[in-house]
Amino acid sequence: MKILRILPFLLCWGILSCKQHEPNENQNLTLEYYQELVNPNYTINSKKVRRLMDSLMNNDSGSTVADLHTKRYYRNHGGFLWVDRHGIDHRADTLLTYLQKVDEMGFKTKHFYVNQITQDLERLHSLNLGDGNEDINHVMARLEYRLTKSYLRYVGGQRFGFVNPSFVLNRLDSIAPNPYDSIKRAVRYRGLFDVKMQHASDAFFHLALQQLRSKVDVDGEETEKSRLAAFLKDVQPKSPFYYTLQEKLKSEGLDRNQRMKILVNMERCRWREADSPARHKKYVLVNIPSFHLYAIDEQDTLAMKIGCGSTKTKTPILNSYIKRMDLNPKWFVPRSIMVKDMVHHAGNPAYFNARNYYISDRSTGEEVNPAQVTRTMLLSGKYGVVQRGGKGNSLGRIIFRFDNNFSVYLHDTSSQAVFSREDRDVSHGCIRVEKPFELAKFLLHEKNEKLIQRINYSMTADSLKIKKLVVGSVKVEPQIPLFITYYTLYPFAKGVVSYPDVYGFDGVIFEHLRKYL
Repeated sequence: MKILRILPFLLCWGILSCKQHEPNENQNLTLEYYQELVNPNYTINSKKVRRLMDSLMNNDSGSTVADLHTKRYYRNHGGFLWVDRHGIDHRADTLLTYLQKVDEMGFKTKHFYVNQITQDLERLHSLNLGDGNEDINHVMARLEYRLTKSYLRYVGGQRFGFVNPSFVLNRLDSIAPNPYDSIKRAVRYRGLFDVKMQHASDAFFHLALQQLRSKVDVDGEETEKSRLAAFLKDVQPKSPFYYTLQEKLKSEGLDRNQRMKILVNMERCRWREADSPARHKKYVLVNIPSFHLYAIDEQDTLAMKIGCGSTKTKTPILNSYIKRMDLNPKWFVPRSIMVKDMVHHAGNPAYFNARNYYISDRSTGEEVNPAQVTRTMLLSGKYGVVQRGGKGNSLGRIIFRFDNNFSVYLHDTSSQAVFSREDRDVSHGCIRVEKPFELAKFLLHEKNEKLIQRINYSMTADSLKIKKLVVGSVKVEPQIPLFITYYTLYPFAKGVVSYPDVYGFDGVIFEHLRKYL
């Protein structure tokens, strides 16, 4: 490289010499003559660099989204991003500064080619080339390709997460086919994650590459460098809890499970959800691993125990808004429960009457005499089982409704004993709350005492005889944000609290992080 850069000066010197000392025996020398003076190991050939990069891509088994975008860019004849007429662009050092710190994220630097990039940059700086069959083109090809690949891996992961929870968690639990269904269906999965969030789209990778493609002249070197540095800073996680966990990762004596739990919860902090508790003064948060609900209104917090879905019928992770409270709701028994627990009681009125159930014709809504209902009728899908509202109802005396794609909700329960258990994964997906009346009062914007008394009566009276005190439904205005989350480490004023991985989601996410560990 140094020899290449002095060639223009040698040429100028030769021309001037011809003018001052006529005749000059060197006046007819061509560039080819000077090329012979240059070590061929130092000669950059863009076509050769391209061919060598094609070879690198063909032998690259990397399959992350970032890797695919790297290959797509170069296969579509994208220009060099790091190689220029001066050698390797100065911004490589800016990127390398960030890549050298991935070990603080719990990742190995080898997955970002840190050592290989560093060694190749040192070869260029020291002109230590020509070993074996390698020349400068091999070094340039490796640097160009690896810098881009590492760059896209890093910015995509730090900005959106290295694991896509929508893809991973929604392909986790397959739904067993109905044994009474004669139609064979494709494998279906139970939805477990429905949070609107940003993902690393084509537009993002285009933007990331644009930070490198917009070249300026040498005088604008600092502007280019600062633009890339600003972008690398901008993609970092915004959650303060992420940096708390990053510090915790430095603790001595961490065993494998503790380290895994920190890394997985750091990953959750990278996910860019469309909404978050930090945006609201008043909200309700459910953290499934802690089996707790927290209703927060600025500095005031109402905490209570919850029961949630079992490992077979997990409570989904979702964000929504609580919009209504229904008092003494009917329970429309899910078909899965009806098929599993009720079909063999068909034709037995005593079973249904003792539990306050009735059977309805789905097409008309009319009640059907349980003595006349057969097993075949219940399995046909034309009839449903409903539990009347009131005392003893499985949903309790109040239900808190919010829009979601899973038919789940928060509700009271007639089985209060569940809250004395340590492990409370007991439901078919809905969330049972320990203090439903207190939650109802929290959700009210205006604390109307008469309305509160009516809600209390509707929730406690064995028989609702005084109609003027009976409440059927109460709108929640304004609607209250609800966040059903899954953190096995969670920050509180007294420090970070650890919870068991009740659904095994930590292990699933960790397996997908392994490619960087």
